[in-house]
Amino acid sequence: MRLALTEAQQRRYGAARQFAATHLAPHAGAWDAAQAVPLAVIGQLAAEGYLGANVAPEFGGFGYDSLSYGLLHEAIGAGCSSVRSLLTVHGMVCHAVGRWGSAALRQEVLPALARGELLGAFALSEPDAGSDVGAIALSATATDAGFVLDGTKQWITFGQLADRFIVFARGEQGPGAFLVDRDSPGLSIEPITGMLGTRASMLARLRFTQCRVPATRLLGKLGFGQSHVLASTLDWGRFSVAWGSVGIGQACLDSVLDYVPRRVQSGAPLAQHQLVQRHLTGMVARLHAARLLCHQAALARERKDPQHMTDTQLAKYQAALCATELAHSAVQLLGANGCTPAYPVERLWRDARIMEIIEGTNEVLELHIARAVLEGYGCDIPLAPGDAQ
Repeated sequence: MRLALTEAQQRRYGAARQFAATHLAPHAGAWDAAQAVPLAVIGQLAAEGYLGANVAPEFGGFGYDSLSYGLLHEAIGAGCSSVRSLLTVHGMVCHAVGRWGSAALRQEVLPALARGELLGAFALSEPDAGSDVGAIALSATATDAGFVLDGTKQWITFGQLADRFIVFARGEQGPGAFLVDRDSPGLSIEPITGMLGTRASMLARLRFTQCRVPATRLLGKLGFGQSHVLASTLDWGRFSVAWGSVGIGQACLDSVLDYVPRRVQSGAPLAQHQLVQRHLTGMVARLHAARLLCHQAALARERKDPQHMTDTQLAKYQAALCATELAHSAVQLLGANGCTPAYPVERLWRDARIMEIIEGTNEVLELHIARAVLEGYGCDIPLAPGDAQ
């Protein structure tokens, strides 16, 4: 089955692919080595409207449909996974503010986010709390003027650059989600470098010491931070990472198809060797399967299917595996060349490995998907203590 795209979707996808091929892919290796994305590139993303792709037109965004949004992240992910990670976390902040912020907060923040005048980042993980969000220790103490945050967040994508952070904390009345300004007194930001993959995603550690946040920056209600704000925001992140993983897989396949017809081994191009063709067949089959699951997740979101979160989890799970498997095959087929920065598959292999960890590890998603399947057969599977998001 081939899923047809509308004319608008084709146009957006084509433009995003051209943008990635022109402005991202040729420089992704250099940014990986420098462990940073230049500000000028972020300005280009803003100029194209990509930072406002999931912001409603009334706030200056483009209001992409789910499939257009996914295809954008596939195209950008094929060019540079670190840049795609910026779109992911920025889009998560746009969603959280648009869905859970007050009318005044939406009007204040969303237009600037859509224009790229403000960059957003998602602050959930802590030194001792990753998949187990029940272990979050950052505290939110209520005061007459708002809240005081104390604790540490870690592994925050583009935390080195972000202007606004969605921060999840533990309050006396339950979990809360807060929009925190970068220049808030009591917030300090420390760069994290030397990561395995998506090295240019400019990770940071956030330290909150008596950091005061106005009550108007609370998203939703206290007690809704995990069950509502976090769940829906993670869903957006997983959707983006799923499509970005397909982009990595596509880039791996493209690199192999560029290499094997030209590389001669035992008197013939690699492309003529049957074992190489076996690798190619497996790569194509896995990539098509992952892309179809992403299409299904997009369709479910558009239809507001009650199972759309499970569809997204399944797409993210399989697409992350696909990216890793295709990157492994790509490195294998390029041999020693595939182990050097002279060819992109070395970076793609490292980036792919990260996809199995971020926005829900494979193991966490296996728990959620299996539980959904069992519940569909009438089996009541309660959440375990501290069960992961």
